[in-house]
Amino acid sequence: MTITIVPTELAAPTLKPGTNCRDAFQAAYENRYTWDQGFPGYRGRCEVTSAGKTASGTFQVGTDLKAHVEGLADQALAKAVHNQLWEVAIHRVRRPFGQVHGDNGFVAGDTNAVGMEVIVTGKAAGDRYRIRGNVVTMVHRHIHGQVVTIHTEAVTETGAGYLSRHYRSRYSDPSTGEHLGPEQHFSDVFAPLATGHWTLRERLIRCDGDEQVFRFLELEPLGTGH
Repeated sequence: MTITIVPTELAAPTLKPGTNCRDAFQAAYENRYTWDQGFPGYRGRCEVTSAGKTASGTFQVGTDLKAHVEGLADQALAKAVHNQLWEVAIHRVRRPFGQVHGDNGFVAGDTNAVGMEVIVTGKAAGDRYRIRGNVVTMVHRHIHGQVVTIHTEAVTETGAGYLSRHYRSRYSDPSTGEHLGPEQHFSDVFAPLATGHWTLRERLIRCDGDEQVFRFLELEPLGTGH
């Protein structure tokens, strides 16, 4: 059973600005839901609804986290489904905090309704986060010459970490701050496989007045069924 938590209702860390907040940020980082080494991979049927039309196919995500999509004649839709599966899988990879952030420092900034600001120093200087109740509620990262800013508004609690449920993201120019496209709004529904590994069941993306819905149905771990 999923429990939706609105991060703004949770207690935010209360550290003075300028304080080292590595421990608080690490606690939020390690509270994210990831797949363990026993992740078996999974398969199922996929449906995508875009521009009022629905198409369906099949897919598989292997233990190597690589996705394969078949049966969708529209290559743009097949790529869109593949991209959603890849995006979900890449965020389930379990990487130790020290491996990812060992060259970074973390300093507390201000605290507002979104949470306490975490200012990154060191190798990833310029990146910023906000955390609230062991949830990362805002990400502001430099990636491939762009800046992506993501605000998480609600999460699904799995009992083994949280998954972002409602969130919005936008890319911008790192030099000027100019937006590089419209903001995207996401609503995700997750549920566990028979093995207990949580996977995406439905994703609604709203962007500039348009909607796309991705559904992943009849899911089963690899190595089961026919």
